[in-house]
Formats: sequence, structure tokens, C-alpha cells
Amino acid sequence: MKWTKILIRYGELTTKGRNRKQFIESLRRNIKQTFSDLDTLKINAERDRMFLSANKEEEMEQLIKRLPSVFGIHSFSPVAICEPELGKIKEKAVEVMETLEYEGKSFKATVKRSDKSFPLETNELLQEIGGFVLSKFPEIHVQMKKPDIELIVEIRKEAAFIMAEVIPGPGGMPVGSNGKSLLMLSGGIDSPVAGYFMMKRGVKIDAIHFHSPPFTSERSKEKVMDLAERLSRFGSEVRLHVIPFTKIQQEIHRQVPENVSMTSTRRLMLQIADEVRDDIGAKAIVTGENLGQVASQTLESLTAINAVTSTPVLRPLITFDKLEIIDVAKKIDTYDISILPYEDCCTIFTPASPKTKPKLEKVEFYEGFTDFSEMISEAIQNREIITFPRKEEQSFEDLL
Repeated sequence: MKWTKILIRYGELTTKGRNRKQFIESLRRNIKQTFSDLDTLKINAERDRMFLSANKEEEMEQLIKRLPSVFGIHSFSPVAICEPELGKIKEKAVEVMETLEYEGKSFKATVKRSDKSFPLETNELLQEIGGFVLSKFPEIHVQMKKPDIELIVEIRKEAAFIMAEVIPGPGGMPVGSNGKSLLMLSGGIDSPVAGYFMMKRGVKIDAIHFHSPPFTSERSKEKVMDLAERLSRFGSEVRLHVIPFTKIQQEIHRQVPENVSMTSTRRLMLQIADEVRDDIGAKAIVTGENLGQVASQTLESLTAINAVTSTPVLRPLITFDKLEIIDVAKKIDTYDISILPYEDCCTIFTPASPKTKPKLEKVEFYEGFTDFSEMISEAIQNREIITFPRKEEQSFEDLL
């Protein structure tokens, strides 16, 4: 079966008022960017739906496989098109049905007669098309409420559109329609999931990662790069800022007592993240922190860490338990990367008995023995910026 178009349904975007056009344009732009490798892709965005088409059959197949990852799409359907003539419509309806697993399924035909000059009325068309399909597929039976298969036929002046499969999209908002934030991306399970949820709400993300060679290996950096690449599949490119953190981390280890060193480490990371956020024009910082999961994520620890900035710090996983986070990580295909045994800089200097209720004034006192400002500026200036997906390495298999 050769599909001619793909119909995209907006879902939540249809609830938008005067600014609906801006959200639809964000979705159109994201689809264009996500499928920049498809030479013949054409996009026709309408107020209530969007049509995609490609001249090459293999490109249509790629659209069908990869569209379920693009935020802002509620659902989509492959569409077959034929001349608006009853005999042609019947034949094409049978071809569409043959692409489905129909044996033993319930069935319903729906006709939308947009061209009111078409010689048959809607009920007559239902009888003609539905009866013809049933005669060709005796294994199916009619069910008007919640059928397994709904064959939809829309008759326009220029053509008839026929579809039967509704493929769920990820929902949410088009990435970039709700501003930009900076994600603190470690190599763990939580932070990629936090990034996923922010992107689902339309937030475009840059990511920041702290790398401490030789204590952290090049493989640990590659692991984070793989996570950033996975996040770039959801409808927008992701820039990763890799911060050289060894010098700062060693200084913390020398000057700050071990039991509060993790608090200081997180504070210095947040200060650096805040300066990078300001540099790239982002409005907030996103973390994968989860209340009570580790010592640095108690309310007292988070209060001491947050004291270094007045920028909003968004924590979409704050109330999740670990098993819930793992379930999402598996769903979005980041879990197997996150559990690879390459340590990040937060684990290499983890104290044996970290304070769970650090006093802010004491943490500030110990940090006061060192002027970190020059080291922070140096780390930011020497950061590496990598954009994902990397076009030269992109392949169909990577994006599936």
C-alpha cells in the first residue's frame, strides 16, 4: 500500500486561542528540523490539522516510524488518496483495510462529505462504502460504538481521503513553544527523564555536564553525549555544554570538610549553570533532583544549594519514586545508557557520611577560604559545546 499523506492531529494545541498559530508553527518547524534528512518532505499546516507528504515511499515509512517521538502531536494517520468517484473510493477503502490486522475485529465506516456537490448524501455513502467493505471482509462485524477499526473517508472537491489507522503521538506541546531552560545532565537515570518532561511541556533545552578528567573517563562523557542525542529525538536539537570541572572539584576537596563537600560541589555547579544559563538566554535551570533520594536532596540540602541563585530551579521529578523514574527512562530509551558503569564527577568524591541537614552559614564559611570566581570563569570560558543530533553521524537506524 502506497500512502500519499500523513494526517497529524494537534490534540492540546486545539485548546489554544489567539496564539494557536504560533504553537502550530513551532510544531511545523520542529517536524521540519527532525526530518531534515528527508529530501522530499512537504508540510501543509492548517488550523485544526497538518498534512505531511513525501515523494519517496521509504521517506513516508520513516515519517510513520519516527513521528511518535515528536512532542505536540496527539495522533496521526497514514492517508490514501484517490479520485472523488464512488468506484475508486470503494477500491481504495479495501486497499486501506488490507493494511490492517482485521480478522475478528469490529468495524465502522465514517464519511465526511466536505464537497456538498458530491452526488450521494452522507448516509448513502456510508451504506455504499460500508457494505462494499463488509462484502470483501466477512471476518469483520459492524460495531458503531468504539469499534476496533474506524474507516474514515473524507470527500473533497479535489480528491477523496481514506484512513483507518490512528497512531498515538507523545502529546504535550511543541518543543520551543514555552521558552528555554538549561538542564543539568549527569550520566544517571534521573536527569534525562527530567529533560524529557520539560520538553514535553514545550521547553527547549540546552544541557550542561560537568566533566572531571582524569577522575572521570572519556567514556563517561560519551555516555552523556548519547543521552543528549536521545533527547534530541523529541522534536528539537539539544546543545550540550561540557564544563571542565577538575580544578574546582579538587579545590573543594582540599578546603571543605568531607561531610559537606557534596553540598559545596552542587552549589558551585549551580553557580556555573546559572552563568551559562544567562549567557544562552535561558529562563530557568532544570535538575533531576528527587526529594529525599540522596543526602544532597533533602529540603535542608536543597535550601543550601539554592542559596547561590535567584534563578528558578525546576525539578519535575521532585515527588517521583525511583521505580516511576526508571519506568519512564525505559520508555524513552535512556535507561540502558544511564546504567552503563562509567562514573560521573558527583560519584567519584562522594563522602562516606554526607550531612543530610547542612547549615548554610557553615557551608559558606568553609567556601570562603577560596575565591572560586576566577576558576568559575575559566571553566565557563573553556567549555565544549556539542549540538545534537550530529548531522554527520546521523542515520536512519540512530533515529528509530
